[in-house]
Amino acid sequence: MTISIQYVKMPQSDTMNEFTTARLEKLAKKYDWLISATVHFKTAQDNNGRNKVCEIELSAPGPRIFASSIELHFESAVKETIRDLERQLKKRKATRSN
Repeated sequence: MTISIQYVKMPQSDTMNEFTTARLEKLAKKYDWLISATVHFKTAQDNNGRNKVCEIELSAPGPRIFASSIELHFESAVKETIRDLERQLKKRKATRSN
């Protein structure tokens, strides 16, 4: 699976690249039919501090799979987004095997 990570109006982070890539590679091992992942990191306007946005779009056979989350830290946003993607992938796998 190819992974593309983009930072919108913010500096790039090697640490976040490694963290996100490691998480996505685990997902790719579990679901070997994934083709690619596009990740966007950005900050949102929010008064309560939860302004770290992570959006991930997966390319796979059939419709693309998308998830996004807004959290206090980018790491927790990545974890939550990948949890959501995994729920969607489990559903897709169940429909593919039937």
